[in-house]
Amino acid sequence: MKKSTIALFALLCAVGLWAAGDVFKVALLNNVTVMTLLIAALILVYYYLRFEEKKSDSKEIAIIGTLAALSVAGRCLFAAIPNVKPSTFIIVISGYVLGPLPGFMVGATTALVSNFFFGQGPWTIWQMLAWGLAGFVAGLLGPRKLLEGRWRLAFYCAAWGFLFGWVMNLYFVLGFVRPINATSFFATYTAS
Repeated sequence: MKKSTIALFALLCAVGLWAAGDVFKVALLNNVTVMTLLIAALILVYYYLRFEEKKSDSKEIAIIGTLAALSVAGRCLFAAIPNVKPSTFIIVISGYVLGPLPGFMVGATTALVSNFFFGQGPWTIWQMLAWGLAGFVAGLLGPRKLLEGRWRLAFYCAAWGFLFGWVMNLYFVLGFVRPINATSFFATYTAS
C-alpha cells in the first residue's frame, strides 16, 4: 500500500473522529483548534507523500528547490514592506508551468523554510496549506489556458493574495476566537 494512501486514510479517519467527538462529546476530539490543525497537517503530509511517490527526476527536484529558495528570498527581502511579497507570484508561476503537484511543493516549502527566518508556529501549517493550494490550483488552471495573459495572471495572483489572508484569518478564528459564531467570525474578518 502506498504511503499517500495511508495518509489519505488517516485524513479521513481524523474527519470521522472529529464527527464522532461531536456526537459523543469527547473534549479533545470536539476541539475545533486541534482537529482543524490535525486535518491541515494531514493534507500537507498527503501531498508531500504524493510528490515522493511520483519519483521525480533530479532536474525537476532542483527546479522546485530553486524556485522555493527564490520565493523564500523574495519574502525575506520584502519583509519590511507590509503585504508586498513576490512569493505568491513565484508560487503561481511554478504551478502554472510545472503542474499542480510541483506548484504545491513550491508553495508549501516556501512557507516552511521562510518561517525559519520569521518564526515557526501553528500558523506555519496554515501558511503551507494556503500557498500550496495557490500553486496547486494554478497548476490545474494552466493546461486549460485560463491564466494566459498578464491581466488574468495578475488578477489570479491578487485573488490569491486575498485568499491567503482569508485562510490565515480562518486559522486565527479557529485557534483564538471564542465563541465561534457568525458574529465573531465576521467581526474578526472585518477587523483584519
